[in-house]
Amino acid sequence: MNYELREMLPKDEARVLEIFKQGIEGGIATFETTVPTAEAWNIDYFNHCRWVLENESNEVVGWCALKPVSKREAFKGVAEVSIYFDNDYQGRGLGSVLLKKMILDSEDHGFWTLQTNIFPENEGALKAHQRNGFKTVGTRRKIGKLNGEWKDVIMLERRSNSIF
Repeated sequence: MNYELREMLPKDEARVLEIFKQGIEGGIATFETTVPTAEAWNIDYFNHCRWVLENESNEVVGWCALKPVSKREAFKGVAEVSIYFDNDYQGRGLGSVLLKKMILDSEDHGFWTLQTNIFPENEGALKAHQRNGFKTVGTRRKIGKLNGEWKDVIMLERRSNSIF
């Protein structure tokens, strides 16, 4: 199957949020429990470094975007990676396609550190990030509750070689 990687457009909002909803329902992708409005989602994420992956039918099957980790000027080059796939497209190695593009685009926009927090049971996401240069910083034990259960996350980061 052939896929097309392209910038996320406003017309993709409903599908992006639909895929995010699948991530919420799966229980191993996010601490979020409700799908935000498109407006709230757009406020949370940077306007650049947003990408989607389409299948041969021009249906968005995955997306990635960056969030700021802080409003402080010192951290303007640090961003949190979000990457989600439709349930039917998980486990196909497509995460690397989006991550590679995200890394290149983030460096073009001056980001020197990308970070992410992944639930330990989300093995596919961990492997995809590790294959693309993300290193484990550590495990944050019982960092938050999801549906009444304490959850750990593994924090990973990727430092740019081109900015330093």
